[in-house]
Amino acid sequence: MSTIVLDLPPIDEEGYIVDPGEWNEVLSEYFAHVENIHLTDGHWLVIQFMRNYYEEHQIAPDARFVITYLTGTFGAGARKELFRLFPYGYVQQACKIAGMKRPRAWSTG
Repeated sequence: MSTIVLDLPPIDEEGYIVDPGEWNEVLSEYFAHVENIHLTDGHWLVIQFMRNYYEEHQIAPDARFVITYLTGTFGAGARKELFRLFPYGYVQQACKIAGMKRPRAWSTG
């Protein structure tokens, strides 16, 4: 059995990446594993939206923006789906797995 060695970029004391520019998909897989989440197409839909939003605005999207985006796929059940995908919360899991800094003082949806 081989061991995978991952060179983690700097993370803060809560486990969030310090510089979202250092994110890559391998890091998402690692952070998801730590959170005991198996990434599905639904997770990647959220992660890619968050990464695109970050690239455009240089800030993590508020959960409300993600829910609005997901409404196109999941309709009225978008909020429920987001929290099904990330059961311990948008900030705790989605932001961490998508390589965002820990958001401060805004709505989690």
